[in-house]
Amino acid sequence: MPRPLPELPIDALLPSLIEVLGGVGAAVVVAPPGSGKTTRIPPAILDAGLAGGGRVVVCQPRRVAARLAARRIASERGSRPGAEVGWRVRFEARCGPETRIEVVTEGILTRRLQRDPFLEGVGAVVLDELHERSLQTDLALALLAELRRDARADLVLAAMSATLDPGPVAAFLGCPILESRGRGYPVELRYAERVDDRPLVPRCAEAVRRALAEGGGHVLTFLPGAPEIRQVARALADLPLPVLPLHGGLPAAAQDRALAPSDRPKVILATNIAETSVTLEGVGAVVDSGLVRRARFDGRLGMDRLETVTVSRDSADQRAGRAGRTGPGVAYRLWTEGAHRRLPAAARPEIERADLSRLVLEIIAWGSHPTRFGWLQAPPAEALERAEALLESLGATRSGGLTDRGRALLALPLHPRLGAVVLAGARAGRLEEAAWMAALASERDPFRGVPGGGESDL
Repeated sequence: MPRPLPELPIDALLPSLIEVLGGVGAAVVVAPPGSGKTTRIPPAILDAGLAGGGRVVVCQPRRVAARLAARRIASERGSRPGAEVGWRVRFEARCGPETRIEVVTEGILTRRLQRDPFLEGVGAVVLDELHERSLQTDLALALLAELRRDARADLVLAAMSATLDPGPVAAFLGCPILESRGRGYPVELRYAERVDDRPLVPRCAEAVRRALAEGGGHVLTFLPGAPEIRQVARALADLPLPVLPLHGGLPAAAQDRALAPSDRPKVILATNIAETSVTLEGVGAVVDSGLVRRARFDGRLGMDRLETVTVSRDSADQRAGRAGRTGPGVAYRLWTEGAHRRLPAAARPEIERADLSRLVLEIIAWGSHPTRFGWLQAPPAEALERAEALLESLGATRSGGLTDRGRALLALPLHPRLGAVVLAGARAGRLEEAAWMAALASERDPFRGVPGGGESDL
């Protein structure tokens, strides 16, 4: 039997949400971090019978969040992970015939829609952390809206976020907005007193030591990428407590170690992978570098390039809120209060700044065309034209339709340019070399998981 659950702020909203979903079939839910929306809404949809005999599919933007959410929901349901509640992410699946709540990443959801445009066996979809507005999130939302309109009026759809402006999404879906106030603990914000020109690593390490000296609980530190995480970890190697990395390039077991409950204080060095989703228990302080890696189209490369930029104010607030999930906390920001006022209010959606080649390929495979597609937000015309021209030059499309080569490129989890390299290598009998080249150009570490391999700082 599942143990009695602690009351969470979202619980008061559940009856109204179930009523709306049972009537209109769709809703936008705005609830602050820590309100319980990720773990309580999918089971409520299932228990109310709104999914019928099908599954409730929950879409999370990151693998770590997907696994963590599935485990937390399973724990609250008194079941083992992979049974009633499971997950499916890239290279890993923990679900079976009895699974009724399945937590997936965005790419898994859009690939499922491409293979099965009617989502057979799925009764409800929950899109979490919609405010991140990645290309895959925008695509999934648009495909699901079209599916509900044209073929699956019975498909229940809930879109959730902590910081999203809900108006445009609610208008796009033709559904109501429901809001939960949440219940956060106070977080004291401490800014740098003056501009500090020292490199990031010593400034961050110093702030972590200060946080440990001044407070209790775990210290969650936000850094822009894996190289900075490794450098700060080396600078903190003398600490008499665990210093654990958390980023998307780590094996699942290493990510789980960073997230595991612990009575002993620890330092978690994370990218923005830890910014949203399920609460990390015991975090009493946050150290925020104020930096993040974002993809931006680089005309010289003809592809996206990751660049390090300052965070937006709403992202900084999300990060600081991590210190106030389970008790009062402190957030140490490595920038001045004046600099904070100059930060952008919100990050630009990927659709405004990223390469659209893969997205256009997906849309054409869906049977639509970018100029006729039902966008939540239409991308820049120049970016669309550039993507269409590239796909035509690669032989992926012809006269606006998908070719056999285009279908082969779609099957590869790569940018179309890099997919073309792999296909050319396969034809030349040099597949392994071509795959290595694509891995290196994708900015992924091809040595991760290889015996004797590691992660480069390059």
